Amino acid sequence: MIPEEDAPAPWLRNYGGIEADIRQLRDFADRLAAEVHRNYAPHLSYIADDMSATVPNPCDAFVELVTFLQAHHETQQATTDMVYAVRGATGHLAAVADRVATQYADSDAFSAARASDVQRALADPSTALHGSRTPTLSDPTGPDSQKPVVLP
Repeated sequence: MIPEEDAPAPWLRNYGGIEADIRQLRDFADRLAAEVHRNYAPHLSYIADDMSATVPNPCDAFVELVTFLQAHHETQQATTDMVYAVRGATGHLAAVADRVATQYADSDAFSAARASDVQRALADPSTALHGSRTPTLSDPTGPDSQKPVVLP
């Protein structure tokens, strides 16, 4: 009998089981980790450089421009945060796939693997990909802006 936590959703119960090939899971983990390390992470510094381009500090009398630049800064910071988070989340997924493949390499994974094992591996912070922090971009309209005010 399959534990309730490993049973499919009620609307999927008549469709049969989901099978996973542990060798393919290992291959997936290796390829995903290589993709992150070779083709994604090296470009993060270029993105940070592009995002931190200097923007002039506008005159407070030009309210629309100040408001636009504040919204632009918030969007730019959120975008940078997401771009850096993709690296960590994708690396984490690769590490979890590797851990599950290693754990079940010598067993009949179809009968031994449990959804709770995968959930525990996903929740484990030791599999998180550590690396460079998200850069904090400067707000050209902020009170600590060192740039001179550009008059209209």
